Amino acid sequence: MKKVSIIGGGIIGLCSAYYLAKEGYEVVVFDKSDMNDGCSYGNAGMIVPSHIIPLAQPGMIAQGVKWMFDSHSPFYVKPRLNMDLMKWGLQFYKHANLKHVEKAMPALCDLSLLSKELYKDLAKESNSFFYEEKGLLMLYKTEKTGDEIQHEGILAEKLGLQVDFLSKQEVSNLEKGTVTDVIGGVHYKSDAHIYPQKFMQFIKDELKTLNVEIHTNTTVTDFVLKNNSVSEIITDKGTFTTDEVVLATGSWSPHIAKKLNVNISILPGKGYSFTLKDKNHKPSIPSILCEGKVAVTPMNNDIRFGGTMEITHTNDTKINQNRLQGIVNSINDFYPELKIEMPKEEDTWFGFRPCTPSGMPIITRDKKLKNLTLVTGHAMMGLSLAPATGKIVSEIIAEKPTSVATEMFQL
Repeated sequence: MKKVSIIGGGIIGLCSAYYLAKEGYEVVVFDKSDMNDGCSYGNAGMIVPSHIIPLAQPGMIAQGVKWMFDSHSPFYVKPRLNMDLMKWGLQFYKHANLKHVEKAMPALCDLSLLSKELYKDLAKESNSFFYEEKGLLMLYKTEKTGDEIQHEGILAEKLGLQVDFLSKQEVSNLEKGTVTDVIGGVHYKSDAHIYPQKFMQFIKDELKTLNVEIHTNTTVTDFVLKNNSVSEIITDKGTFTTDEVVLATGSWSPHIAKKLNVNISILPGKGYSFTLKDKNHKPSIPSILCEGKVAVTPMNNDIRFGGTMEITHTNDTKINQNRLQGIVNSINDFYPELKIEMPKEEDTWFGFRPCTPSGMPIITRDKKLKNLTLVTGHAMMGLSLAPATGKIVSEIIAEKPTSVATEMFQL
């Protein structure tokens, strides 16, 4: 059986390893970290078929320009003289139109629904990662935002998702964990959530049982190419032969891809989260606080808050206190009883979400290197789409028909 080498040990890489190992492949994973941190661990844990509209959408550029002048805003492009940023921005502008959104929505919906079903299957093996189906509340405080969120809900209904449109009182009747200060909400009943750290431990344990070889703290430095294929992977711990390569390195994908003469346009979207432990008084249903773009997720006895999207670079490792304050302000505006305080810096997580200019993930065979599969660019949807992505990777390498159409997920 072929040996498949996966570069990247985040949730996308590990789910790919899982489904490939299930197919009987010999699987090796390389990651430059100890695989105990990153976006796969600190995200909001939401499985969201509701998120059918890509980041590149009409009105996003105008809104982004407005937000750039607000230090507490949820979306920000860090201005700098950089060719990659300029190219990415131009492509984002070209994709931010209704035609692109209309093509993207059914593709994202199908991928998300497949992922949810696969999560349910995994939870049957062991629900150590607290898979729950409580849906997702999109909460809003203004009529303008409410009109936009309700319009998105109508589009989701047309794609077959279960959606309830709630008044202020109906939100209060549904969310019994704490008081909400909103004028209404949209409840996506098709959505679910998990505890990310618990899932990562679950999938690592599964890979161990499947005899997947994992090399942590191992940096891929180069490749040996022969006959339009990758024959060897060169790392700081030695050289490894391979039959297939899966590139799943998130925001670092452009750097690694260049070593393979492959150009990928991805910029990191920096986000923050913090988790309060053992909170009895907390929201009971996952939510998005729409005006502030803040995600709120109950995770067993804990509660996680996350938000902001700073288009930046991977060397930007400083915590922006104003962005963090914006998250805290939104929480207290929407949930006045919680009285959340600014978290300490050591209790604040940040990570880089890999953002393509189209807002669509990349799940595809490379067109030049015949044994290279690219899986990256999932932005804030990495956890939500990981099992489906891993399943499709195994189908691509096995040369089987894919479970869902992948035309919208090309490079």
